[in-house]
Amino acid sequence: MIQRTLIRSLVISLAVLAGAMPFSVAQANPPAAAPAKPDLAKARETATQMCAACHGADGNSAIPANPKLAGQVPEYLHKQLRNFKSVDGKPAERANAVMGGMVASLSDDDMKGLALYYAGQKAKPGQAKNQATVELGQKLYRAGDSTRGLPACAACHGPVGAGIPAQYPRLAGQYAEYT
Repeated sequence: MIQRTLIRSLVISLAVLAGAMPFSVAQANPPAAAPAKPDLAKARETATQMCAACHGADGNSAIPANPKLAGQVPEYLHKQLRNFKSVDGKPAERANAVMGGMVASLSDDDMKGLALYYAGQKAKPGQAKNQATVELGQKLYRAGDSTRGLPACAACHGPVGAGIPAQYPRLAGQYAEYT
């Protein structure tokens, strides 16, 4: 009797899963709504009104003390924006009065939009000023310096400095003064 009940339950379950019965698992558990796509027009407006003075409207900062955001890894930018924001009375992970003020009124969707907007902008290349520094920098970037315990930068930032999504930022074209 128990075996027959188990077999019957199994057959009914398989029929439900296969859609042969009028009620299916899909009906019981409708799919979650797809996340909203960030509003890039709103992000462009925010970039122009709030961010341009320090980072440039297109993310190519003209000020060496401020990072270039154009072409940056979007997951990295989003994480950094979130880290500047104080949430639920907890202090921001990255304490910075200027950036804290800038992100205070932004929602998570706004920050995602900004990250995607800047990631989609074309990064302008940087200019090296000293050939000896360039050569030393290339050596450190590719091989590190074992005598000082410095790993190769390329290990985390990629062979051409493009970054690794969600983990390490793009360094290519960034100001030496900022880096």
